[in-house]
Formats: sequence, structure tokens, C-alpha cells
Amino acid sequence: MRYSYEFKRKCVELYRQGIWAETPDGISDARFRKAIRDWVRLEEENGPEALRHRSKNREWTAEERYELVAQVLAGQSCKSVAISAGINDGMLYQWVRKYKLLGYNGLVNMKKGRPSKEPEMKKKITPAPLTESEREELIRLRAEVEYMRAENEVIKKEIALREEKEAARLKAKKQRSSKNSVAKDTN
Repeated sequence: MRYSYEFKRKCVELYRQGIWAETPDGISDARFRKAIRDWVRLEEENGPEALRHRSKNREWTAEERYELVAQVLAGQSCKSVAISAGINDGMLYQWVRKYKLLGYNGLVNMKKGRPSKEPEMKKKITPAPLTESEREELIRLRAEVEYMRAENEVIKKEIALREEKEAARLKAKKQRSSKNSVAKDTN
């Protein structure tokens, strides 16, 4: 349930006076009172403006997320770190879990949704033009790769010839030994 800023402020003031605000319909007393206690802590940490609804959710960078996760991993409670940052503790739990599973890369915003099947929708990447030194290096590297490929082909042919000679030698040896065994049987 989404509560207005004025309602939250009224509930916090009543709580400070030792009075519980009337619980709205459709929610349990325990859950509503827990929400009020969270509002009180949030207001104490970040001021009364923290109770306002934001028109747009804040985008957290990976570095900011890492700072909060590091505080939790250093021993602070997840709830207290979340309240001091002004975020939901469930979100911080998710960041900690992703950090434990994937490391720093788990904190980086990933593109959501199914990838497009339309080729027009995909971003067209046009490479930057090469400078003269990059062009020369590219030519040199291509020549080096071509030389290595030729060298590998020569080595492969040498290995194939050795294997062929070895196979022929073993075949000849086997034939000699079989002729010798046939000759011994007739004696």
C-alpha cells in the first residue's frame, strides 16, 4: 500500500508521542507498525524529506552499490545501511547476494528484456577510421599472421610425414615378424 507524505508524518508524530496510528483496512497491525518504525528510523537518519515519494527512482552506479555492499560485508547490518542510504533493505539484500555470486560485475546495471530480432533495431557500430600508424601496424600484423599460418602448415606436413613413415615402418616390421612366424611353424 502506498501512503502519502502527510500520513507518514502524522504516523511518525503519533509514534513519538507513544500512540499508534489507526491501522488501515487490509493490512495487519504488526506489518503496519513495522512500517511506522521504519519510517521513524528513515526520518531520523535522512530527515523528513526522506518520507516523500520520489517522482523518479534513483539510478545507482556500480561504485555506489559497491560502497553500500562493502559496509554490509564489513559487519554493519543490512537494515541500518539501507536506512542510512534511504533505500529499501530488500534491494540492498539483492545487491549483496549478486556481489557474492558474481563479484563486482553483479553490481553493474545489465540491459533488461529480450533482445530484438529486428536488424534495424540493433545499433550499427561504425568503426573509427584508422590512423596511419594503426594502418601500418595492421598490415605488419596481418603479414605476421600469414607467416605463422604458413609455418604451422609446414610443421603439420612434417608431422604427417613422420607419422606416415612410422606407420610404414611398423607395418613392414609386422609383416617380417609374421613371415618369420610362418617359417618357424613349417620347420
